[in-house]
Amino acid sequence: MFTQEHQQLRQTVRQFVTTEINPHVAQWERQGHFPAKTVFKKLGQLGLLGITKPQAFGGLGLDYSYQIAFAEEIGAAHCGGVPLSIGVQTDMATPALARFGSDALRDQFLAPAIAGEMVAAIGVSEPGAGSDVAAIKTQARKDGGDYVINGSKMWITNATQADFICLLANTSDDAVHKNKSLIIVPTNAPGISFSDKLDKLGMRSSDTAQVFFDDVRVPQSYCIGQEGAGFTMQMLQFQEERLFGAAMCIKSLENCITQTIDYTRDRTAFGQSVLDNQVVHFRLAELQTELECLRALVYQATNSYIRGEDVTTLASMAKLKGGRLCREITDSCLQYWGGMGFMWDNPVSRAYRDQRLCSIGGGADEVVLGIICKKMGILPKRG
Repeated sequence: MFTQEHQQLRQTVRQFVTTEINPHVAQWERQGHFPAKTVFKKLGQLGLLGITKPQAFGGLGLDYSYQIAFAEEIGAAHCGGVPLSIGVQTDMATPALARFGSDALRDQFLAPAIAGEMVAAIGVSEPGAGSDVAAIKTQARKDGGDYVINGSKMWITNATQADFICLLANTSDDAVHKNKSLIIVPTNAPGISFSDKLDKLGMRSSDTAQVFFDDVRVPQSYCIGQEGAGFTMQMLQFQEERLFGAAMCIKSLENCITQTIDYTRDRTAFGQSVLDNQVVHFRLAELQTELECLRALVYQATNSYIRGEDVTTLASMAKLKGGRLCREITDSCLQYWGGMGFMWDNPVSRAYRDQRLCSIGGGADEVVLGIICKKMGILPKRG
């Protein structure tokens, strides 16, 4: 699947991570955010925020295999928060805009997002509707030529630095899968307010907040695509989000295994290297094997996606497997670090905290299991 052009892209991303992200991670983790506008501007200048986006709006117009190569390499950052925020910009808040938005809307919001001149956020989850997307309560009521928006969104990545939010809101009283629309909402619109940054277990360098909408008025022309098609478009966005998230795990988990090999080789207990214990090196070999299975699954799903096939099942499986391995690999590796693994600034303990989100965000394990079961035709009958 990967050509010389893919390898050149990988090298560009690898160099960016090495020079522009990793030297600053410790500081960004302490302060609870990173300078998204500065980092995104540099990424935009390299063309890395619009790899698959239309060339007419500043993108590179490449197929999704290039985005997967990007996701793998950006995942080598020494934290999960910065790659997460970048993924929100490229694969969560802008795919529907790029695919279904009007030219005027794409000129105004997509082009500057690709250039790194605007920071994007995706507004789906609410305090009472995280996994159950159909249950959202935020309303966008028509008034003249505008929408008037009321409600709130929770756990919004990039919230405090975002220039616009791709918002999922109810725009009618129709059935729950037909009454939702995706609407671009500038964050400087009157009536928007933000909570303080949320104090999270992990992803510390990524700013996250609750967003409140109090009679926020935006033109109806800011609706992406057809009104009422928002739920369907959001489900399509989830496919890229889940593939990106699964791919982003790979290098991070690989680093955990490599760092653990190095540490246990040097760590001595009971007169021998910890790595020399069969239970340790067999376990690390097993974890590496599992990781290769995840990589193969991501690549298979990506190939199918490029061919225009429905990858709901494969993307859900990759998301599920990625989240499970994020828990299993980081937990197992941390154990072999002993007391050092319990230290806050240990790289494996940071991965342990950061990657725990992978079984929750973008569709909890239980949600994607339900999707897989539905595709397999084995959901129990209700009623």
